[in-house]
Amino acid sequence: MTLQIHIDDSAPPYEQVRAQISEQARSGRLPAGYRLPTVRGLAETLGLAANTVAKAYRALEADGVIETRGRNGTLVAAAGSAAQREAASAAQGYAERVRRLGLTEDEALAAARDALRAAYGQ
Repeated sequence: MTLQIHIDDSAPPYEQVRAQISEQARSGRLPAGYRLPTVRGLAETLGLAANTVAKAYRALEADGVIETRGRNGTLVAAAGSAAQREAASAAQGYAERVRRLGLTEDEALAAARDALRAAYGQ
């Protein structure tokens, strides 16, 4: 696993850690079952506070990218599809909401595209 923190980046360090681990897990560079370093170990390696790495790990766990197994450590989750299921559920909720609001399909898609562009910095 290779992570790089850029201090001059506009994204906070915990978000950089979260995004890089997430991307590596989804791309397969970190295979399911890969054991991640401890919070303290990774914090030391990256020169960050342990709380910063812990915050990234909590976000990754909430996203279904990693799972913590107590004494057995923190592993890349076997279910890469957990994120896809959560996204599908969020999309379903969005679709139901915009329909209730009376938006057309084109208006709803345009709003979703705008939100995605903003989220991905495009």
